[in-house]
Amino acid sequence: MHVERGTTHSEEDAEPSSALTAIFAFGSCGGFSGSNIVTFFCGNGRNETLNANFHYPFRLSQVPFIEGNTTICNQSVTTTHMVGDSASSAEFFVGIAVICFLYSMLALLVYLGYMHVYKDSDFGPIFDFVVTAILVFLWLVCSSAWAKGLQNVKDATDTEGISATLALCKGSNITCEVTEFANMRTLNISVVFGYLNMFVWAGNAWFVYKETRWHSQKFISQSGHGRQQAPAPI
Repeated sequence: MHVERGTTHSEEDAEPSSALTAIFAFGSCGGFSGSNIVTFFCGNGRNETLNANFHYPFRLSQVPFIEGNTTICNQSVTTTHMVGDSASSAEFFVGIAVICFLYSMLALLVYLGYMHVYKDSDFGPIFDFVVTAILVFLWLVCSSAWAKGLQNVKDATDTEGISATLALCKGSNITCEVTEFANMRTLNISVVFGYLNMFVWAGNAWFVYKETRWHSQKFISQSGHGRQQAPAPI
């Protein structure tokens, strides 16, 4: 959260925007569920299809791709799970977004009800600045981690990843191919919102810094130094 003395309207308007970007971040990631359609070309002119379903938190190694003993292209296939686990990066990303949303709501409560306490205290702006700076760093880390995790999900659910998972697709006349991909646009957007949140909170950190005594002391020091260098009147 950030505060500029004498500009309470801008303070109250900033926190809803921070909360909104956080909502878009965890909403576009946390609610995802998709399915790729895998086609098996059996080599005798007959094709079969299966759905590769996956969803948040993308713990793919626990998602059964084939359940029980299933016959595909006249070959028996045992229970098979997809490969990969991006749950840690996805949950970290969503967790930071939820924390930022809650912090924005707390900040808005302070602006609306306790602004006089915030302005009259050195602790409030300094605490606010430290927390905001930490959140900026966490947004950078979690967005980068989730971007890598999302790429791992894409690799595990594409044709090459599915073919590597199924022994059926190796060394036989059966060709496996993902013929229809799940729409991952919202997941791509979540990464964009992650980095956008980093810039939004970095802007908040700058405004908070201007309310701390560190900035005030620096401003007073620079002003005093400027007055000492001024030429004496003749």
